[in-house]
Amino acid sequence: MAKHIGIVACSAEGAALCYRTICIEGANLMGGYAHPEVTMHTFPLREYMRYIEAGDWEGVASLMLSSADKLAKVGADFAICPDNTIHQAFDLVVRKSPIPWLHIAEEVAAEAKRQNYKRLGILGTRFLVEGPVYPGKLAALGIEHRIPEVEDRRRINAIIFDELVYGRFSSEARAYFSEVIGGLKSQGCDAVVLGCTEIPLLVTQENSPLPTLDSTRLLARAALKKATDPASQ
Repeated sequence: MAKHIGIVACSAEGAALCYRTICIEGANLMGGYAHPEVTMHTFPLREYMRYIEAGDWEGVASLMLSSADKLAKVGADFAICPDNTIHQAFDLVVRKSPIPWLHIAEEVAAEAKRQNYKRLGILGTRFLVEGPVYPGKLAALGIEHRIPEVEDRRRINAIIFDELVYGRFSSEARAYFSEVIGGLKSQGCDAVVLGCTEIPLLVTQENSPLPTLDSTRLLARAALKKATDPASQ
């Protein structure tokens, strides 16, 4: 029996992509139409944003823990969170969580190591790229990182919260992200982390100047592996 995956969601588009990836790619591991049992819970994004904007990561953790408690009660064996930004509260969560978690940045860093990347550009909300979620995980594997310039961080943040989380993916935004990725390439980056779970819906390998590390799908695949690996049962 595969393990039951619990998804602690935050923003809808990224969480939906993670869920779809688990369900669709599950068949590759388990056979036609099959995938592990999945349960998802989320509070309104507004509840998260009032804590994030105040820098109240204890408040963010309280929401994540409440979701984890609900998931545990319906039988989830472990949790994932398809939202990079709120991983800033991860350490506060895992101390009290009733079920274990996978960490999105650890999965991205592990894939970067497998691909032998040396320096990654990181895209995401300003809270994410200016925060601690990725630097430590990358440095632990000997991987450098770069982030966009201040004005680019501001504009990317606005696109994420004003467009992407509402399911709006414009050609103008796509072209802008490509320009920023080109700038990271000029700084010696050999790949780019799509470190907001909605970005893979806008930026693909085909339209990116650098190889992409899709945090949403990498987390989903790690969850599938954990759920179906006999050694972890």
